[in-house]
Amino acid sequence: MSPERLFADTNLFLRYLTNDIPQQADAVETLLRRAAAGEVTLLTNSLVIAEIVWVLETVYRLSRPSIAEKVLAILNTPGLEVPEAEILLQAIAWYKEQNLDFADAYHAAWMLSQGIHTVCTFDRMHFRRIPGLTVLQP
Repeated sequence: MSPERLFADTNLFLRYLTNDIPQQADAVETLLRRAAAGEVTLLTNSLVIAEIVWVLETVYRLSRPSIAEKVLAILNTPGLEVPEAEILLQAIAWYKEQNLDFADAYHAAWMLSQGIHTVCTFDRMHFRRIPGLTVLQP
């Protein structure tokens, strides 16, 4: 019998990563241990990761390297499935290394994963930092 599949929402990860509500962080740790043991399968998505980045930036005022480290830990969590993990890994690398907004880094990683090499935008500053992308202003 397959383990139960559960969606992991943003606040679970934030409680665990920040430990700002220890009782909730402990409950999440228990859930993560169950997932690692194969008792349940956790799933999350790209929007959850984007929310995590935004909250850690704006509410907790963490540095990009610290945020990147936390997102990488999430993406490498045993028992957690993230459908666009490869895209998110590239996005978080560009977010950290190229000083891009996470959303722009994600868009660029997604475009390249789809074989799209030209972005039509007025935001030349960020997208021109991505190798393999051409920026076209309408």
